[in-house]
Parts: sequence; C-alpha cells; structure tokens
Amino acid sequence: MRKNEINGIGGADAAGRYMEGAVSHESFSIPAAGGADQRQRDERRVCRVYASRGFTLLELLVVMVIIGLLAGLVAPRYFEQVGKSNVKIARAQIVSLGQALDQYRLDVGSYPTTEEGLDALVNKPQNASRWSGPYLQKTVPADPWDRPYQYRSPGEHGDYDLFSLGKDGRGGGTGENVTISSW
Repeated sequence: MRKNEINGIGGADAAGRYMEGAVSHESFSIPAAGGADQRQRDERRVCRVYASRGFTLLELLVVMVIIGLLAGLVAPRYFEQVGKSNVKIARAQIVSLGQALDQYRLDVGSYPTTEEGLDALVNKPQNASRWSGPYLQKTVPADPWDRPYQYRSPGEHGDYDLFSLGKDGRGGGTGENVTISSW
C-alpha cells in the first residue's frame, strides 16, 4: 500500500484523477463516503481546475487559421469597395470641374484651350480679358490615383473632353481601370 492509502488521505481513480477521501489500489478504487454525490462534486471540481488552465497552443493555432481564412474572404471585397469609391470620387470631381468650366465659358465666351488647360480655372490666362475667377476654391485636384485629369478643347466628344484614365493610367479597362469621362 502507498502512503496516502494508509493514512486515508485520498487516492486516484482508474483514470488517474485525484479523489479526496478515496482509498485506491493499483487495480481499483473505492469511493469515499458520500457515494455518487461526492463523486459528482469531485468531478465538477476537477472540471473547474481543467477549465481555468487556459488555451493550448493547438487551440490558439486553430483560432489564428480561422481568423486568417475570414480575412482572406473579407479583404478582397473590402478593397473592391475602395476601388469603386475611387471611381465615384473621380466622377464627382469631373462633374465639379465641368461646372467650373461652364462658368468660365459664361464669363470668357469660350472654354480654355488645351494649352491653357484646367489651370485656367485658377489662374487668369493672358488672353482672357473677361476672366472673373478663380472658378475653383482650391487648386485643380488630381484624380484619386494622383494623376492629373486629361483635358482637351475642342474635344472629340463635345466642346471639351475631360477624363481620367483610371488606376492603371491607360485607356479603357474595367473596374478601377476604367476611363472616367465627362461625355
């Protein structure tokens, strides 16, 4: 017999769990007085001890993999929305620049030439005697991809052509690479 069995302090059941007040032997264990109720209390205590230990490395890795998979699914959709909003910003800026160009035409009598460009909305051109600008509160903005807007007057599609070549800086395309124009 072992020391704790002799003193009646306790022992372990067949699964190796400590049970207070139990006398154990190598091949069997005898529950302490109190029967099934005492055993249930002891099992609850053992469960509380195991529950308060924390997380294992494997559990943490599984959670990290799940978070990585979710990020892999959500991130492309999020960045797609950012791209769509850049296209919307470019369209809004083109409309605003178009309104400033129309105001310039009402004052001066014609749209700025291609050489004068959109800068004529902020700085008075030499040959514009009836210029009443500036027609923009700030400098001419760059498109959302930090490139200047393209301006031609006379235009191929109207009195003037005002456009952005999109994210890739080339004509045509789809998504963020689409050409955003005033026509």
